[in-house]
Amino acid sequence: MPTPIYLDYLDRLEAEAIHILREIAGQFERPALLFSGGKDSIALTRLAEKAFRPGKFPFPLVHIDTGHNFQEIIDFRDSLAASLGEKLIVRKVEDTIRTRGLHEPGGKYPSRNPLQTYTLLDVIEEFEFDACIGGARRDEEKARAKERIFSVRDDFGQWDPKRQRPELWNIYNGRIQKGENVRVFPISNWTELDVWNYIQRENIKLPDIYFAHERQCVVLPSGQLLGLSEHLNLDDTDEIVSRRVRFRTVGDSTCTAAVESDAASIDDIIQDLLLAKVSERGATRLDDNLSETGMEDRKRNGYF
Repeated sequence: MPTPIYLDYLDRLEAEAIHILREIAGQFERPALLFSGGKDSIALTRLAEKAFRPGKFPFPLVHIDTGHNFQEIIDFRDSLAASLGEKLIVRKVEDTIRTRGLHEPGGKYPSRNPLQTYTLLDVIEEFEFDACIGGARRDEEKARAKERIFSVRDDFGQWDPKRQRPELWNIYNGRIQKGENVRVFPISNWTELDVWNYIQRENIKLPDIYFAHERQCVVLPSGQLLGLSEHLNLDDTDEIVSRRVRFRTVGDSTCTAAVESDAASIDDIIQDLLLAKVSERGATRLDDNLSETGMEDRKRNGYF
């Protein structure tokens, strides 16, 4: 009698994600992996290695660079793509602003996040990508919680929550009409803690920005700490402080707050998360707090 094989919960999540990545390779002609340089997309590259090595990835990495990213992330992005030996496509929001005649955002914290949608849709059209793999997870935010793993977008890149397809067990439907594309989220069923446990188990390297370090920060009216950067339009009334912080997410420097922490290792971060009472995006993302439906509105318009 064969010896039964027991999988722990990380093995099961990993197996599901690898299955989804191979479904993408089998069902689509021109997929791409949307790579932000954050922990979730870095974990996706490890999963892609397990799914496709010793061969090459059947998709390039694509980064939409807003020009407001943390420099640590840009440096890590280039280093990781080189070490993987995979193709990296970078398209810049500032180029989109110029070619489309868009308006630069104003205010103290001029986030280009909403403008990323234009650049993303342009790069999808430029390379005729029919599937874009993302690192979104259901536990991040309520709009992401109700989006399916294979999420169809129309020929304008728009998502309609009322037109989602059923997903029974592990059956994923990638059939689309010409001009449509699919956003695919292989780690949708993972939590923030799952990702960190996986990073620990796989000994995955991350940008230093995730670990506690001293940083000059602006104190926001909400009490949140925004890392000081050249992209902020501050005045004499703003309070600048030095704090020991780390980042739970790595979006734009204009809209991603740090959290005070002494967590200098992955073990420390996991302990932090076990005690955390605020969600990852709730603790850090200013753009999600602009309205009750901020993320869903962006997704409806073609956002990640």
